[in-house]
Amino acid sequence: MPEAVTLTAIPDIPLIEPGDDLPAIVLAAVEQSLGDVQSGDVFIIAQKVFSKAEGRYAYLDEVAPTAEAVTLAEATEKDPRQVQLVLSESKEVLRHRPGVIIVVHRLGFVMANAGIDASNIGAPDGRERVLLLPVDPDASAKKFKNAVKAATGQDVAVIMSDSVGRAWRSGTVGIALGAAGVPSVVDLRGDPDLFGRPLQSSIVGFADEVAAAGSLLQGQGAEGAPVVLARGLKMPWEPTPASALIRDVAEDLFR
Repeated sequence: MPEAVTLTAIPDIPLIEPGDDLPAIVLAAVEQSLGDVQSGDVFIIAQKVFSKAEGRYAYLDEVAPTAEAVTLAEATEKDPRQVQLVLSESKEVLRHRPGVIIVVHRLGFVMANAGIDASNIGAPDGRERVLLLPVDPDASAKKFKNAVKAATGQDVAVIMSDSVGRAWRSGTVGIALGAAGVPSVVDLRGDPDLFGRPLQSSIVGFADEVAAAGSLLQGQGAEGAPVVLARGLKMPWEPTPASALIRDVAEDLFR
């Protein structure tokens, strides 16, 4: 493990619009604040930034709720149109109560409301809209990583972060929805502990830990700091996508 890691919130990231060249915008901001990008840097970037650049908006006036959505909306006291979007983005509804629906997202994440959010989402044309998750977060992270390599020659890593609640603790934490160039999961089973005994169950969610660190600077409200750069991380393990963090259903004791 490194003795020190620096985390820097990159200032002056503008509001992102569909079709924006996200890597170019972020690199320009990094140049202004840090001067350069270095191989081994890890970009921790909020999911909403990717979703906005990819145009993952849904306009509520274009959504026609099904009977299932209407029934679930009544039980959860939510807008039937938003509930329809939640169902459309999900494989299964696990739990619900007023204000929240816990689902298995089409990508396998267990999360509230399928990650669909209206916070910090403007409506410039007066039409209500919400933001969906990217179609393929790992692919989005890889595309960003490749763009940085092409522009700078530096081999960086990328984590697409989001904030989620947990079944067994209060509060939200940052996790990795997408990743490129990082070992998302590190299996330490069999490695010796301080006394030489082999570890039996130590599997580290490395990308989640990095995402949570970045979330300390990104914030949860109006901070306007969607991009954090981590420098000094040592990653001597093979890169794995963030999809590797999803627990197999057979091992999920909360379902």
